[in-house]
Amino acid sequence: MKVEDKIIVVTGAGSGIGRELALLLLQKNANIVGVDIHLDKLIETREMAKVAEDRFLAVSLDISNREKADALPLEVIKHFGAVDGIINNAGIIQHFIPVNDLSYEEINRVFNVNFFGTLYLTKAFLPHFLQRPEAHIVNISSMGGFIPFPGQTIYGAAKAAVKLLTEGLYAELKNTQVKVTVVHPGAIATNITENSGLGKPKMEANANQAKMALSPIKAAEIIVKAIENNKYRVTVGKDATILDLLYRLSPRMATNFIGKMMSKMKM
Repeated sequence: MKVEDKIIVVTGAGSGIGRELALLLLQKNANIVGVDIHLDKLIETREMAKVAEDRFLAVSLDISNREKADALPLEVIKHFGAVDGIINNAGIIQHFIPVNDLSYEEINRVFNVNFFGTLYLTKAFLPHFLQRPEAHIVNISSMGGFIPFPGQTIYGAAKAAVKLLTEGLYAELKNTQVKVTVVHPGAIATNITENSGLGKPKMEANANQAKMALSPIKAAEIIVKAIENNKYRVTVGKDATILDLLYRLSPRMATNFIGKMMSKMKM
């Protein structure tokens, strides 16, 4: 789907990949509905883009609230007259601790935002997408959604659920005008740790991640290109691409390799 003149919802548009997606799509003459729990961050994004509300509608929303998610399509259509796509980008990580040490409160929070938030918005918008000449659903999973990372097991499980949800949607919608893409980013230079309410990572971890991390601008470029080429699946970053291949060749070897790498990191 070519993004020019399309109305596209971007969740997590107040920072990181979501912000860069919104800015890039606006440059390509799309109209954006920026969704984030932090309204002030959305306003920053709109100011950076130097556009008005007629191009960028800012909506403060907790995506894990199903009633509010269900109400969003009508708000979007009232403002823009239609809606053509969604990029379910918003997400949070867990504390870097084993499942045995995680509270059920945190487990539920991670699943509610990462999986159910994606599901709620997808179901809310899908009937409207099916009425459009063409539409696109993009769900951001993670490389943690296809290979396990010790200390992020629940996050990975939620992102694996996003992966299967998206692939199932593709199968169900392949004979319709609604295209579906699943995205697996690797390490991206964002502030997801702070946005997840976990504070700032330690300097050592920050330095190690920074060496490997892809810029959110580059990540956004890859994702938008995938939309315009109707890609089924895309990995973002060399680390995600290499680990994807390694996991396909030998899941156990790949899992052990990641375990060794994680044990060296001081979070």
